[in-house]
Amino acid sequence: MRILLTGGTGHVGRAAAARLVADGHDVLVVGRRSGVEIPGARYAVCDVTDAEAIRPLAAGCDAVVHLAAIPAPGGAPSTEVLRVNVQGTINVFDAAAAAGIRRVVQASSINAFGCTYAIREIDHVRYFPIDEAHPTHTTDPYSFSKELIESVGRYYWRRDGISSVALRLPWVHPAGHVDSESFGEHLRRTHAVLDELLAMPAEARRERLAAARQKAAAIRRQRLAEFDARRRGEGRPRLDDDPLTYMWFNDRANFWTFVDERDSAQAIAKALTADYDGSEALFINDTHNWVLYDTEKLLGLFWPAVTARKRPLVGAACPVSIDRARALIGFEPEFSVAAAASGVS
Repeated sequence: MRILLTGGTGHVGRAAAARLVADGHDVLVVGRRSGVEIPGARYAVCDVTDAEAIRPLAAGCDAVVHLAAIPAPGGAPSTEVLRVNVQGTINVFDAAAAAGIRRVVQASSINAFGCTYAIREIDHVRYFPIDEAHPTHTTDPYSFSKELIESVGRYYWRRDGISSVALRLPWVHPAGHVDSESFGEHLRRTHAVLDELLAMPAEARRERLAAARQKAAAIRRQRLAEFDARRRGEGRPRLDDDPLTYMWFNDRANFWTFVDERDSAQAIAKALTADYDGSEALFINDTHNWVLYDTEKLLGLFWPAVTARKRPLVGAACPVSIDRARALIGFEPEFSVAAAASGVS
């Protein structure tokens, strides 16, 4: 299969290119920088926001993998994030339609759900595990751009019969990350904080969690992840001295999800060749929560008001479901954080 891969010079893109080349595909990677070499693949300079430039590169291809995007709200002003991410996606689908291509795989984000970069308290969750049927609620420009590109895919299915998958990726960690000593130490510290919290009297525990929630909400209202804050020299706080607020602000907001770069590439490869028609958004993440802690205990601490369950969450099962990805494209994580469980004690 001849595949056009946009954004192939990025972290996820290089992992995807390596997987597709290893699978025997003819891969043409495009990026904005010159002088780039991608092992086993061809390379061309192209900005996906240039509709006329991308069209001839799609000609003769069998499928497109579209990863090119501004990857966070702080990467540019909000209007530019929307222009690049949404107009760039429209240009790629338009080029695919003109070339007669009927399969596109694109990178959405877990943030299309409305979570990590939200500017106010995340309170729209109705049940766990979260799945693709759950309504979204985006409040920042990056997350909104990802919500919109999923709609772009549905539009081109209706208009041109292009079957596509938008992969809702969480943070994609590098190969070997979960085996590192630093990751193991972070898990041990996290477990210690959670164990201490659960050992407290109920009222004291509620007070500590309420204080963390209030502090995290105040940070969110400052929109520190967005471009204007970065331009002022501000940024998302590390909160090294306040692990509970960090957990409320960060871990709770992405539902303890991440995925190995090799599994993100697996999802891309399988979405290209799986037998389906239509346009779908799929959560792609590990089977386990990344802190390897009992999920119901985590939800009881950080999401106590959400008691509905679509199915039981056993042990450290991830509270974001990949059942739809399993059924549609045959995705199954091969490099799960569960393998690191023996390093936590």
